[in-house]
Formats: sequence, structure tokens, C-alpha cells
Amino acid sequence: MRIEQIDLAVVRLPLIRPFQTSSSRKAHLDHILARVVVDGVEGWGECASPSDPFYCPETVETCWHVLHDFLGPMTLGKPWETIEELVGLYGKVKGNGFARAGLEMACWDALARSRKQPLHRLLGGTRSEVLSGVSLGIESDVGAVFENIDRYLGEGYRRVKLKIAPGWDVDLVRRVRERYPDLALQVDANSAYTLDDVDLLKQLDDFDLLLIEQPLAHDDIIDHARLQAALKTPVCLDESIHSADDARKAIDLGACRVINIKVSRVGGPLEARRIHDVCAARGVPVWCGGMHEFGIGRAANVAVASLPGFSLPGDVSGSDKYYREDVVEPPVLATRGAIAMFEGPGLGVEPVPDRIRKNTLRAATLRAGA
Repeated sequence: MRIEQIDLAVVRLPLIRPFQTSSSRKAHLDHILARVVVDGVEGWGECASPSDPFYCPETVETCWHVLHDFLGPMTLGKPWETIEELVGLYGKVKGNGFARAGLEMACWDALARSRKQPLHRLLGGTRSEVLSGVSLGIESDVGAVFENIDRYLGEGYRRVKLKIAPGWDVDLVRRVRERYPDLALQVDANSAYTLDDVDLLKQLDDFDLLLIEQPLAHDDIIDHARLQAALKTPVCLDESIHSADDARKAIDLGACRVINIKVSRVGGPLEARRIHDVCAARGVPVWCGGMHEFGIGRAANVAVASLPGFSLPGDVSGSDKYYREDVVEPPVLATRGAIAMFEGPGLGVEPVPDRIRKNTLRAATLRAGA
């Protein structure tokens, strides 16, 4: 197989409502869509990096640079038969997981389409649907959080994740737990705390949380091990995990009891599956996180989350929660808190060219031999 052409486009979609975390506030998202032509077969991927370097070092601009100037030239016209061989073509590129995920995802889509298989089956998935939770951003008051929880519980979502930050943590969780005593609830700090906050974080043990996600530094596993030893609540690592080796080391150190696998963060479905396999072998549950992907990346997340070790509800909710009009058909929707597998070939969704064009900020085409 050979990639004959790569089309890149920075596409902007407005969010239905702004989303606030401990590090940033977003009213719209700019993601890079990657279209590949492999032996005449089209495939689509999505680079879901944030625009700012507050969640991770990568940004839309760095991803464009790496895709356009490195990953594209390193793969165009080169032969490969498996995704492992494809990834080997750009193995010298360090890090840059979001950029790599966009290209790899597109090639998975093309490969599955060429075999007339849905991607989840090609990956070895076993689920017919994935359970879906919602992630709620930081609000101006707790009343707004209650309104959001009521809305999404009414739509059937299976669990709620609250973004927390210093000053918006213990009292918030206490009030939510008092109002919803049986709610499957977890919190996400996006690296907002340090070991100086152990006593504060220990207070969260009182609220029967599923987990506390990435409370400490984005690149840490040592301090998380000390924190996990002090807590009853499972620590879940997100930003700290970029590879199966990272997952193995974190588990060996006791830095977490759960891992959030974000397909975009770890470089694509291949490494996501490897992390899943490490965790499954060690009895560590995983779930699929999200980066507010458009329908292309969201469909890839659904396919990866079909693997058997994804035993906890993920952040892969319906795209209608974020966008009034997505860039694919059919839309990715949750029904009674679950998203069914797409059974069409590849990702199972079709990009809508007119929607992509009208929302494109920048575009480029790379061709083999050009």
C-alpha cells in the first residue's frame, strides 16, 4: 500500500456553549482534518490538538508543521502493508502524538475501507456499543452545574465528570453528591494540584468517587504514586500516559489504579490498543477520554473503545452535545447513554465536503513525487 495524496485542512467549529477547565476556556475548536488516498482508497483522520499549549505541549500550529513538513513527506509514496509498518516510516519523530494520530487514523480508515470492514472489527473490538458519560466544565455557580447534570441524566448518560480546580473542588463535589447520592461521579483536575494539596484531595475520599483524574503535574508519575498511597479513591492518569511503556511504568510504581486512553494523545489507535493490552494484562480498567473531537475523531474513539478492557463509561458522548452541525453523516449520537458501533466500512461515518469547506481556515495538499 502507498499513500498517494494527503489533504490537510484546519477546520473551526463553534461550541454550543463555552467549556472551561482549570487551564483554559474555549468557545470554538480548531482541529486539523487529514484526508489520505491510499491505492485509490480514501481515508479520514482528525488531529484534535488544542490551539493553546495548556493541556499539552502540542498546538494546532505545531501539528500542522509536523504533519505538513515531516509526517507527510516521510510517508508519501512509501510502501507499507500494516499500520505497524506505516508508523515505522516516521519512527524517528519524537512525541507529537496528536499530529501522528491524525495521519495514522486516516490510514486505519483507508485500510479498513479497502478490506470492507468496520474499523472496530479490524482493531479486534468485541462490544456492540460503548457506554457514554459527560464531562462538565467549570461554571460560574453550582446551580449551572445542577442544570447540566439534570439535562444529561435526562438524556440517559451513565456518569458525570466534573472539572475541578483550586477553589472549585471539595465544596462543589459535596453539594453535587448531596443532590445526587447515587450518581456515578468522577472529577478531573487537569494537573491543577501539587503534593502540598494532599490533605485537601483526601477530603474527596468522602464522596464515593469513581476516580480522581490527573490531579498532579501533566508529566508526573512519581508524585502520583505518593498521592495514590494516601488516597482511598483511585487515581486515574491521563496527560502522563503517552505510550504502553508509560502505562507499564505507572502501574509498576502504583501511580494509578485507572488509565484514561485518549486516542489522539497517544498517537493513534495502534498505541491506544497497546496501552489497552498492557492494562488488561495487569487488571487495570481503562476508559476512553475525548478532546471534543469532531465526528471523524469521535468515530475513531468509539471504535477503539469497543476493545474489551474499556470497562468504564468514557467521555465519548454524542457530538450534538458540543456542535450544532458536525462534519460527518451519520452523526455520532448517544441513545440512552450508549453509542452503537458503526457497521459501515472504515470509521463508518462519511465526511460532508460542503460542511468542511465552509468551516476551513487553511488547507494544503501533498502528493507523492511532487
